[in-house]
Amino acid sequence: MLVHGDHPRALDPRKVLGPLRARLRRLDTLPPGLERHAELVTLFIEASVLAQGLLDAADEAGPRSETWLSLPLELARRLGDSWDGVTATGKASLALLESLERSPLPAQVTLKEPEGYAHFALYPELYLEAARASRLAGSTRVVGVRSIGTGLACIVAAGLDASKPPLTVRPEGPPFERRLSPGPQLTRALEAVARADAAAIVDEGPGLSGSSFGAVADFLEARSLPRERLHFFPSHEGAPGPMASGHQRARWAQVHRHTADFNTCAARLAAWVEDLTGPAIAPLEDISAGAWRRHLIPDPRDWPAVHVQQERRKYLLTTDQGTFLLRFAGLGVPAEHRAHRARQLAEAGFTPPVTGLRHGFLVQPWLEPPRACLRPRAMPLEHLGHYLGFRARTFPAPEPGRGASMSQLLEMARYNTSQILGEESARALDAWAVHLDALEQAARPVETDHKLQAWEWLELPGGQVLKTDAVDHHAGLDLVGCQDVAWDIVGAAVELDLSEPELATQVERTCGHPVSPLLLCFYEPCYLAFQCGHHTLAATALEAVAPDEATRLHAAAARYAKRLKDALSRQPKKH
Repeated sequence: MLVHGDHPRALDPRKVLGPLRARLRRLDTLPPGLERHAELVTLFIEASVLAQGLLDAADEAGPRSETWLSLPLELARRLGDSWDGVTATGKASLALLESLERSPLPAQVTLKEPEGYAHFALYPELYLEAARASRLAGSTRVVGVRSIGTGLACIVAAGLDASKPPLTVRPEGPPFERRLSPGPQLTRALEAVARADAAAIVDEGPGLSGSSFGAVADFLEARSLPRERLHFFPSHEGAPGPMASGHQRARWAQVHRHTADFNTCAARLAAWVEDLTGPAIAPLEDISAGAWRRHLIPDPRDWPAVHVQQERRKYLLTTDQGTFLLRFAGLGVPAEHRAHRARQLAEAGFTPPVTGLRHGFLVQPWLEPPRACLRPRAMPLEHLGHYLGFRARTFPAPEPGRGASMSQLLEMARYNTSQILGEESARALDAWAVHLDALEQAARPVETDHKLQAWEWLELPGGQVLKTDAVDHHAGLDLVGCQDVAWDIVGAAVELDLSEPELATQVERTCGHPVSPLLLCFYEPCYLAFQCGHHTLAATALEAVAPDEATRLHAAAARYAKRLKDALSRQPKKH
């Protein structure tokens, strides 16, 4: 199934150095405390992303790569001190930034958002704790798997007080069969790693196959590194998913693995937000991985299907001031943007109010109305149209390329349809090929909502309707990304059983421009094919670990498939 994708940014690296310098100067104006620590984490992430782009552009070892890693490595050391409550000045970091500014830099680099920091509450501090707890010697050679492994390798190296800077590599090939094909200089550096007393491989994951870790391990073991000297630093304790080979599974069970549980951060979370909420009077309640359904939908038979492994971390905190929802909104710059967007939506009356943002967690009052989930067809059409129109008017896509093109959506829809309904059904989409240019011209990409199911809405006493979880799904892990508001119109019509034309008319009244009928026609099968693929892949991933959830996901996929078949039967009439 075609579901996943990323939206990298291509830009001049010098345009990143200016904001880094400004943040470094601001850092030294902040008093010791959480705000300063969070700003240091943001600096570390931004410097690591820049290093990833520079290293991808050269993919080499040696003095130049060490120069590019020097700033995130220094910031990793400072981050460790800050985590321990020690405050240091930024003179060394500023000197390294100036050295980077003077060095030869490529005209353009491709930067990729680290998914773990943005979506999965992967805190660099956890890798620091794991490195310290490993008790590995400073002679350990550290290898990070780009993208996110660029910075995480620096954190592990700092935590080990490593004598040499880390190396980073970019595995290649099919998603479940990654391999290393380094150039001569990087090959020699990796051969030296294979002769070390211990080698640490650092990445997030493992995912469905664990093949990124495996690619590096294969390369080192082929050069005589004994397995007992191989150490993995993953983001969780679980094994690779169902796409892992038997060879990868066997090795994963045998190698040393070092992780730090998120509870290391969760134990501090109540203190992080205490200035906003007051002191906790009860332990935090984890409502991640679909556990929120217990509060809003009493009967498990009515629970919607969710991909529990991809849900954001969420906690309920009870204080004398009430109950608060603490939802992970990302680390670094993305979290700042998401908090700002959440405030705009709340001030416009569409979402719950925002209490604040503290080191990655958005704080909002927890609302438990008598009826938390709207039934299909129960949504006030005018309110929904006003909401979607407000998004279309207020949140234009930040830059080109932040969403799938029309040709990419067509490719996804055709491929997923062929897998679900067969090739004959998929051929009904071929007629759209001649309309791709017209579709691109008609589209006005915005930060679309993407999550308009009935359970994503709250109905408060007195009839007020609020949208939950509304700030960041356009920047998720899928290939769809930012699209025309017509995508959300189609999604709402499907999920809430509403009239697409009537909703489009309501949206137009608020956004101030017409919604393209051509886009609405095209998006319908694309939306349904995407949902089929998403739910099918999620079910496959969860069959062994959460069979009840997998059953719900398969049932949802079947409902979307039936609707997709009906939509395809109408396609020739539409265009």
